[in-house]
Amino acid sequence: MSLFARRTVLSSAFALAFATLTGTALAADPIKIGLVTALSGQSALSGEAITRGLQLAIDEVNARGGLLGGRKLELVRRDDEANPAKGVTAARELIFKEKVAVLFGGLDTPVSMAIVPLVNQEKVPFMGPWAAGTPITRNGANPNYAFRVSAVDEVVDKAMLQYAQKTFKAAKPGMILVNNPWGESNEKGLKAALAEKGVAVAGVEKFEANDLDMVPQLTRLKAAGADSLFLVANVGPSAQVVKSLDRMGWKVPVVSHWGPAGGRFTELAGPNAKDVHFVQTYSFFGKQSPVGERVIKSLMAKYPAIKGPGDITPAVGVANAYDGMHLAALAIAQAGSTDGDAVRQGFYKIASYDGLIKKYAAPFTAANHDALGVDDYVWAQFIDDRILPVGVTVN
Repeated sequence: MSLFARRTVLSSAFALAFATLTGTALAADPIKIGLVTALSGQSALSGEAITRGLQLAIDEVNARGGLLGGRKLELVRRDDEANPAKGVTAARELIFKEKVAVLFGGLDTPVSMAIVPLVNQEKVPFMGPWAAGTPITRNGANPNYAFRVSAVDEVVDKAMLQYAQKTFKAAKPGMILVNNPWGESNEKGLKAALAEKGVAVAGVEKFEANDLDMVPQLTRLKAAGADSLFLVANVGPSAQVVKSLDRMGWKVPVVSHWGPAGGRFTELAGPNAKDVHFVQTYSFFGKQSPVGERVIKSLMAKYPAIKGPGDITPAVGVANAYDGMHLAALAIAQAGSTDGDAVRQGFYKIASYDGLIKKYAAPFTAANHDALGVDDYVWAQFIDDRILPVGVTVN
């Protein structure tokens, strides 16, 4: 064999070996899943619940061999401190440095709304497991990379009115709303729901997220004849609304979005926290599906502090994130790659998924990026620091 021929054979062998090693390395590279959420402050409990739901689903996918020929999923988290600017910074780091295949948003509508233009620009699929602001998924972008397994404000607002009328015979409700994009989203949705039903509103009052006294706003609503209140705010300000009602001695039904469920509400609001009825997408109390039974068992095994359903709180954080992660994994599998646009289209190709919250059938279409609807909501309240469906008692 000539020297040239020997060199050709050696070069070919080296190239083959390099290609094999490179292919193996790529196959072994993890598929990174990003999470931007509040991991500190009053809502840290919710951020941890989202984390647990994601990690449980990731563990299940990895136990089945991972995705795309054996690549394992890996969760990478960043704390947004409930601050939109910090949320965008964290999202940029996860997108550009960590190269996440799917980015999960967290708790706050203002943070998610700040991140959505970035993911649409960079073509990175975004999955919302908590923030309910209607414009997060209905953002006008084409193509749109924002998906959600969570409540949707304009749907929740209709449910809040239906619940207030049915449960409290509400005829002239008032609104007490946080003064941010989430409050604005719900003001629009509630006004539309009221107009559709021909119900008059007693008034609309706003407050800042760091306000400690809402007595002036509540006094105006009481004077206007409000027979019930629609509350939209996260843990801290929701608690201040309850304490302000206590100072006034005003006993009025409060129907809330799910903000109170996000953290230390009973500790901050006091004994009348139990009087607030709020929406949820899932409860681990009561009879569970086989998926629910498996999830409870897995959570108890993975997190020793969880002794039963009462310790899985807030349940919506776990449940929404769990189902959202499994749906994202199915989208990646449908795409056959981690290319952002392929994964976006992979969401539309999901035919069905037997999830925790429900059995999903074609959960996403080009016209609808929200997997949950009004029939997927339950109503709950705090009883002895536990979130229970209204009317359910647990010894």
